[in-house]
Amino acid sequence: MNLDRYRTMDPNLLYSLVNTRLRNDYASLEDLVRSLDLDRAALEQRLADAGFVYVAELNQFRAAG
Repeated sequence: MNLDRYRTMDPNLLYSLVNTRLRNDYASLEDLVRSLDLDRAALEQRLADAGFVYVAELNQFRAAG
């Protein structure tokens, strides 16, 4: 599944897909958004609204708090 519909995708599915892509294909969130031509701020906000934050040291989104 591709991430081009991240703005309307179920946030839990999005969380899972982004983390899978980060783990398997990209060294950082910056690499992922650049490669897929995504708006990083919008992607992070979409996931933040669902309670997830990006942790650069782990290269993954985690539940906030």
